[in-house]
Amino acid sequence: MRRRFLGLLGFATGVAVGTVLYRRSGRARRERVDLYFDDGSMVSLGDGTPGAERLLPVARQALSAARR
Repeated sequence: MRRRFLGLLGFATGVAVGTVLYRRSGRARRERVDLYFDDGSMVSLGDGTPGAERLLPVARQALSAARR
C-alpha cells in the first residue's frame, strides 16, 4: 500500500514539474504587446505582426527604463 502511494506521489510530482517547465519554455520565446482600451477591450499583438513590429522596440525601451 505504501509503495503504491509513493509511486503515485512520484508520478504526480513529475507531471507537475513537467507542466511548469513546459509552460515556462513556451512563454520565454513569445513576445507580444497588449493594448487596453477605455471601453474595456483588449488587443494582443504577437511577435511578427505589423503593429507589434513597431511597438515592441518602444515597449522594450520603456521596460528597461522602468527597471533602472
